[in-house]
Amino acid sequence: MTKAIITLTCLTLAVGCGQPVDRPFEETFREALELAKPGDVIDIPTGTFSFQRSLVLNTDGVTIRGQGMDASVLSFANQVAGAEGLSVNASDFVIEDLAIEDTVGDALKVNEGRNITIRRVRTEWTNGPSVDNGAYGIYPVQTTNVLIEDNVAIAASDAGIYVGQSENIVVRGNRAEYNVAGIEVENSVSADVYNNVANNNTGGILVFNMPMIPKKGFATRVYDNEVHANNTGNFAAPGTAVSGVPAGSGILINSNDQVEVFNNSLADNNTANILVSSYFSANYAGQRELAAEFDPYPEQIMIYDNTFNGGGSAPGVDYLVQLRDAIYGPDGAFPDIIWDGIVNPEKPDHVDIICVREERAELLSLDTGNEFANPSVDMARHACPIQQLPPVVLSGR
Repeated sequence: MTKAIITLTCLTLAVGCGQPVDRPFEETFREALELAKPGDVIDIPTGTFSFQRSLVLNTDGVTIRGQGMDASVLSFANQVAGAEGLSVNASDFVIEDLAIEDTVGDALKVNEGRNITIRRVRTEWTNGPSVDNGAYGIYPVQTTNVLIEDNVAIAASDAGIYVGQSENIVVRGNRAEYNVAGIEVENSVSADVYNNVANNNTGGILVFNMPMIPKKGFATRVYDNEVHANNTGNFAAPGTAVSGVPAGSGILINSNDQVEVFNNSLADNNTANILVSSYFSANYAGQRELAAEFDPYPEQIMIYDNTFNGGGSAPGVDYLVQLRDAIYGPDGAFPDIIWDGIVNPEKPDHVDIICVREERAELLSLDTGNEFANPSVDMARHACPIQQLPPVVLSGR
């Protein structure tokens, strides 16, 4: 195995009569990425290193390793060129133990790779929540066999940790705070999201299907997570998908099927601890016409054995405040689970749209399709059998 070793101050090169030449770390690191060969391990020393343009890796089988997410910091505070901090178009790739800060766009984007490991990486916009921050912290898209573990994502203007159009995904042990969406799985198949902390975002954990994307997402398990106080005001750019997420959303499922939500600790999410909606009620970016192949209705949603505390007392959008006031009074609160109530008109009697097995939690159907004419709680309708999904297996990880 070859190994590229980057030291803090220089890379020693033999030039001219053999005398070494010292070069800044930023230059040697960029060169190591551009000239990497399969099997290289690129080590980043302790320190904060400033970059003015994006970094790119296009070689399979490379490991980038720092000394810790608070020790090895790649800063893009002075970035003037490039859409990302680090862009990876490769497979069998590992990045671990470093931080990427203050990028103009996405912090770490991985595109069209397989066997991806992102571990103990911190992405952060150090000025706090702002629409001017980059959209995504950790952002693998069109990938397969993805492990995202023990990372920290702070203040992304879209999603702190996002996996899109991907398959066979494990997102575990991460902390996402002060993002619009803490953790988001979108148009992806077979994802396990567990043992994460998603607090103080606009929405804690999102499982979405969006139109105009050829890949349909389904089969996501969300379990053993802490999802508390996701009440940060929505600071997404207007017109983006997450700009419609109400502040105070704990776990939000939109237009996705076969989603299993269990053993989570949900508390003090001021719109609701769990929200389930069709694409129509969200109406992101004002779009109502959809491609024929897009299924906008959530179905086979399994919610059971979660722990709930507080929440629902201060909905994050005006129409929900008005609805809360009309049903429960201005001092009341929504129940732990709210559903827009919009069903596929071709399957009006479909009984396993949402199955709930909770000791105390109730589900409120908002009857959105009829302009909230008859919101109701009917737990008998949701007492259908729980269908459990198989766990995601990543070989060797």
